[in-house]
Parts: sequence; C-alpha cells; structure tokens
Amino acid sequence: MKAALSYRLLFAIVLLFAFGVVGFAQSKVQRPEKKTGDGKKNQRPTAKTEEELKKEEEQRRLEEEARNAEQDDEAVVIKTNIVNVDAVVYDKKSGQILTGLKKENFAIFENGVKQEIAQFATPEAPITVTLVVEYSKWSEVFGFYANRGFESGKLEVIRPVAYFLSRFIKAPDDYASVIAFDIRPTPITDFTNDPNRLRATVDLLLRNNPAFRENNLFDSIQFALVGGKGDSVVLENSKEEYAQYGGMVDVKAKRRAIILVASGINTFSKTSYDKARKTIQESGIPIYVISTGNLFFKLYESQLPATDGLNGMPGRLTFLQATNTMNTFAKESGGAHFPITFEGEIPNALNSINALMRNQYSLAYDAGEKTRDGKKYKLEVKVDLNGDGIYEEKQLVVQHRPFFQTEKEKSEKVKK
Repeated sequence: MKAALSYRLLFAIVLLFAFGVVGFAQSKVQRPEKKTGDGKKNQRPTAKTEEELKKEEEQRRLEEEARNAEQDDEAVVIKTNIVNVDAVVYDKKSGQILTGLKKENFAIFENGVKQEIAQFATPEAPITVTLVVEYSKWSEVFGFYANRGFESGKLEVIRPVAYFLSRFIKAPDDYASVIAFDIRPTPITDFTNDPNRLRATVDLLLRNNPAFRENNLFDSIQFALVGGKGDSVVLENSKEEYAQYGGMVDVKAKRRAIILVASGINTFSKTSYDKARKTIQESGIPIYVISTGNLFFKLYESQLPATDGLNGMPGRLTFLQATNTMNTFAKESGGAHFPITFEGEIPNALNSINALMRNQYSLAYDAGEKTRDGKKYKLEVKVDLNGDGIYEEKQLVVQHRPFFQTEKEKSEKVKK
C-alpha cells in the first residue's frame, strides 16, 4: 500500500515538474515584431489623384524628349565658320576714340560683299595681355649707346613693361603674362593680376642680364600666339626644365592682345617670316608694337654700314627691314605700331595702347562652309554714324584685321 502511494506521489511530482518547465519556457519576454503598413495583410492599390497622373505624364514626356534629343545630336552636325573681328573706331583728325556705337552703326564686308553681323559686343574694360619683350645682348647694346652710357641698356626694354604692368593691369578682371626672348622665348610668368607677382617679374628682369645676342623674334611671336613646348615658367620654380605652354589663341577672353617690345631684328628663327605672318593673320589677335632701338639708329645711322658687319653688327638695311616687319605685324593683326625714340614717349604710347585695347568692338559673322584652300578673304569694317546709309570713311578710321585666311586642308597620301 505504501509502495503504491509512493509510486503515485513520484508520478505526480514528475508531472508537476514537466508542466512547470513548460510554463517557465512560455513565460520568457518576447520582443514584439515591428509592424509595417496599417496591419492589413493584403494591401489594395488606391486610385491616383489627378495631380499625380499629370506628374507621371509630364515625366514620360520629358524622358521622351531627352531620348529624341540624344538621337538628333548624333544625326545632325551643324558646321559654322565664325569670323571674329575686333574694331576700334577713332576720329581721323583728332584721334579721339568713339564709344557708344551700336550694332546698327557697323557693316562688315568680305571681298566687297556685305555680311550679316551675327554677334556684337560693346567695349568692356577687362583686358588679357601677353607682353613679349626682347631681352638680348643686342637690345642691351642699343639701349646703352642710345642713352650714351648714363644707365643700363636693358632698361630701354624693361621700362615699358614695368610701366604697363604697374599702371594698367588691375585685379580682379585684368590679366597679363610676360615672355622674354633672345635665342628662344622664355615665359617669366603665366597669366596673373597679382601685384606681387608682376613686381617679381620686373625685379627678375632687372636683377639678371641678357645672355645671348640672338633675337629670334619670329619664333617668339609664334610661341606667344599658339604656344608649344618651351622653358618652364621661371617664377614657378618648377623642377621640370620644359613645359607645354598654351598660347594666346587658347585664352578665353573677349579683350586679348599682345604687346611686343622689341627692335624688330630677327637673327635665325626656325619660324620663317611668312609662317609668322600667317599665324598672325589667322589668330585675329591685335599686336601693339613698342619699337626699341630707334634712337640708336637715328644717332648712329650715318656711321653704320649698309649691310651687317662681320662682327654681326646690324647695318642700315637690317634696321629698315625691322621697321617694316613691325609695321606689317601691327597692321595685319589689327594693332598699332609705336616707334619709341625717347623715354618721354613711353607713357603716351602705353596710354594709347591701353585705350585702344579697352575700346574694341567685338563683331562676328558666319562665313559659311568655305573650301579649305588656304585663301585670303579681304575684310572691311565701315561705320555709319547717322543711319543714313552713308559710311564716314573720310572722317573716321576703323582699325581692324584686314583679312582672314582659311586653313588649308591637308591632303592624305594613299600608301600603295
């Protein structure tokens, strides 16, 4: 009896323990699952509002237009031949520059045929200039004998550069670069308007002395206009000996010009005179020339031989040819030539150059799809002040590039 009771008691304890374990397991705290939506198992789509439907329709339309535009860009190629012409207008008698002219006052003629002016911009103040200065032993000799030994000869070419940089280049919109040349062009500073950098450029030219007597003028003009491989920019203190330099034609500015401070004498440039002229004609960038060496020539012309001496001293013909070269560069670029014979003429010449650059009217027309045959096309810009159809050719001077030249297409040789 006791044994049966004991078995029953043991069985009851086992059952109680089993149910207690299950109850303990179920009593553990459970983290609630995050509910999404509004609790409904099957979400049914709701009807879109009229505003949402309009937005979707507009989005589909924009995507369709974008696809069509991409296809059109691939299929259609628009070719234009825009010719840019910068013009300065001034009174023939007084020399006063005319400002405030409008598009209707101008007319452009190509080979005598009037063209429609497609673009027109009135003069704006900012200028971007490259000063190309002859820094050779010959320029030092010319300057020394011209001032009769009272000061260093190199000041004849440094003085105009220093005057222009200090007086006319103003931040934040004006920019200037300086290239000095003798046997080759060397960039002293790239485009900047930092007064400290400009001052350092002049100081560098003053501290040093010319090393070579060669004047490779044509190479330097070519380099200043279209750039190329040259000496590293001096003031950048680069470890590289050479660098690729961008010319003035790559500069994106409305008022661009080159100021050339040189004697005009060229010794043995790799670039020919004809090639230099062609580059000047095609670039459309005005060149303003400050001729040095003129006082030397006037003082010693009677003592110079007709041709160059055995020691390399330039003769009278070389000086005359240099003057013609400077006149040609200025005229064919739409610039101006200022032959300087005395120090006192420098401020007036540079003031005139600054005024001419800042008062250029920018005109352009579409020359159409011309044959790339390297032909020259004569340009004429005329001004009608009163709108009566009569151009004031006797009263006014319109300074501009006289022609443009198309690029000659290179013929491809077929290899057999």
